Amino acid sequence: MHWNSLADFLAMGSHGLYVWGSVAVMALLMLAEPTLLLQGRKRLIARLKRQYRAEQSEARLKSQTNTGRSRD
Repeated sequence: MHWNSLADFLAMGSHGLYVWGSVAVMALLMLAEPTLLLQGRKRLIARLKRQYRAEQSEARLKSQTNTGRSRD
C-alpha cells in the first residue's frame, strides 16, 4: 500500500481505529504478561515459604510431644 501522507497512514484506509486499537491492546498485553507472571511467582514463593514454615513448626511440635511422652 502507498500512503500520500502521515494522516493517510494513520487512517489505514478508514480502518485506523481498528488497526491502532489492536496494536495498542497487543502492546498493553505484552507489557502486562511479564508483570503478571512476576507477581504470580512472588505470591507462589511466599505461599510455599509459609507452608514450609508451618510444616516445620508442626514437625517440631510433634517432636517435642513425642519426646515429652517418652520421659513419662
